[in-house]
Amino acid sequence: MLEQMPDQMTIHHFTPTHYHPTIGSHAPVLHLADGDTVITTMVDANGFDAQLRDIGVNSNPQTGPFHVEGAEPGDTLAVTLDKIAPSRTYGWTRAAIATNVVDPLFVYQVPERIKAEWRVDGAMGTAALVAPITVLGDFSVPINPMLGCFGVAPKDGQAISTATSAEHGGNMDYNGFTQGVTAYFPVFVPGALFHLGDGHAAQGDGEMVGTGIEISMDVQFTVRVIKNKNIGTVRGENDEYIFAVGNARPLDQATQHATTEMLRWLMEDYGLDIVAASVLLGLYVKYDLGNMVDPAYTMVCKMPKRALAGLGAGK
Repeated sequence: MLEQMPDQMTIHHFTPTHYHPTIGSHAPVLHLADGDTVITTMVDANGFDAQLRDIGVNSNPQTGPFHVEGAEPGDTLAVTLDKIAPSRTYGWTRAAIATNVVDPLFVYQVPERIKAEWRVDGAMGTAALVAPITVLGDFSVPINPMLGCFGVAPKDGQAISTATSAEHGGNMDYNGFTQGVTAYFPVFVPGALFHLGDGHAAQGDGEMVGTGIEISMDVQFTVRVIKNKNIGTVRGENDEYIFAVGNARPLDQATQHATTEMLRWLMEDYGLDIVAASVLLGLYVKYDLGNMVDPAYTMVCKMPKRALAGLGAGK
């Protein structure tokens, strides 16, 4: 279903009929124009929809891909996350720490990684622990809906598992990808072929139990093509920060990718040389840990916009 806006940009209401466990050059489900908006849905990481029906695909099933007209290799695809909202009340996490984030000798103390079940109240903005019963008692947390896994088709015809991530995006599990954020992706194939999935109602840094509060989502996003803007990996921005995302293992390589991409951003778009960019990083940089439990880790290099006021032309 289509809805025409006064400025001639289109809102597409899209209902998925199939999902992908990889991000790649799959047949597009919809063609979008530059500036279009999509309203759609996502199943949870195990492939259960808003009615808790199993759609038969697990491992972060992806809605899409969406072909964006005019996006070509060497361009950048900007995706603004206009809305991310849980579409049901049942969510789940794992109930024990992931074994690869603790010392080897401590692994023997980690119990079986059973599911913890949560009651998610979107109106109240909370998630309450239902099971198992723990010494935490009547425990609840504020929700902060985010996308754990999303991105564009990688280069060379690859189809990359949604269990991992790279410069195309993928399973980054960064809790900064929330409503209102704009993510930027390098375009590797015509149309970019944007995929999205793996909604979390809430998640701490690193996804240390191997999940967030996994849940199905209603989502809305808007696409924009930035012509002849060649970036190296995923970038993003919110009201306070610009940030660059490094996806690799070991963690120091992910940090290197993120830091290098931030330096390039500052030099190319803000008129800084390497010395000035380094000075700013040395004084203002912040790092957030995304995923640290999957094949590639994620590190995010952030610069506050207040430190960049008056410099360059931004993006």
